[in-house]
Amino acid sequence: MHALQVGALVGTVLALAACGGTGAEGAVKEAAAAQPTGTPYVVRDSLISATLDATAVAEPVAQATVSTKLMGTVTAVLVKEGDRVAAGAPMVRIDARDLDAKRLQVQAGITSAEAMEREAELMATRMRALYADSAAPKAQLDAAEAGYARAQAGVSAARAGAGELDAIAGYAVVRAPFAGVVTQRFVDPGAFASPGAPLITVQDNSSLRIAATVPPTVGRGLARGSEVQVTVEGVHATARVEGVVPSAGGSLYTINAIASNRGGALASGGSARLTVGQGTRTALLIPTTALRHEGSMTGVLVTSGGATTTRWIRVGATAGTVTEVLAGLAQGDTVWVPSGAGRE
Repeated sequence: MHALQVGALVGTVLALAACGGTGAEGAVKEAAAAQPTGTPYVVRDSLISATLDATAVAEPVAQATVSTKLMGTVTAVLVKEGDRVAAGAPMVRIDARDLDAKRLQVQAGITSAEAMEREAELMATRMRALYADSAAPKAQLDAAEAGYARAQAGVSAARAGAGELDAIAGYAVVRAPFAGVVTQRFVDPGAFASPGAPLITVQDNSSLRIAATVPPTVGRGLARGSEVQVTVEGVHATARVEGVVPSAGGSLYTINAIASNRGGALASGGSARLTVGQGTRTALLIPTTALRHEGSMTGVLVTSGGATTTRWIRVGATAGTVTEVLAGLAQGDTVWVPSGAGRE
């Protein structure tokens, strides 16, 4: 199951700090501090956007592994892995010399069928004239007409066989189904190709499908065409929801979102994260510049009850000039922002 994590739209960088002391998480460790200098900042609840992050995988929308309908020896492989190919570009050639002999046979069959058709046509024409002069019975005319129809059908069948042979011969050259990048080749010259066996894989990375699994409450709230934020191997982008479908049993929903990747900034096949908005929530935010770091601990200078102390806190998401405080501070506390440091 994919791991889910609720965060704020104000940022996605987590900076976890251990709480000091021996009490429960978020306990305060205070130490005597000198007279504070700087700007006081009163901590208050702030309304921020709530989000849910779901792990996902980014795959190309267009991906194909091509094969052939022929059985024969591979005479040439014209591409290497990593090559960019245009739509219709030849990639593999297969020995199709045995089709030449079959083509001669088919052509001979067409010639024979056409000769029979001409003969049947003459017979039918003669019978029509004789019947018109009452020199031939209706049965002979019907037989001649039937023979002519069979001859015409024979020509059509022979020509259809030629068309089928031409279609099969087209598989002697395996071409790229669309413009893209060759990501895998399965054969080399001299290998034996059989019908349906994979030869080359081509990917078009200009669009990526980001697929993530979310709870039903989140999945039902998304409509086709909605915009969501995605991150692929650390690169941020906007994607549009292609569809939302329930999984087996309906306990989870799968979101499929399409992200444009014309510039190639997003890594195909890379790990991804899909961010979905979930309304708003309250949070304690303080200026990031008020934070003090000592090893793995994060603290702030706090004035309370007339005394100024260093208080160790646990922080969450940081974005721009503010950081969310998860434990260690309460609304109404006064923290100090060093002189010259920016404020929210």
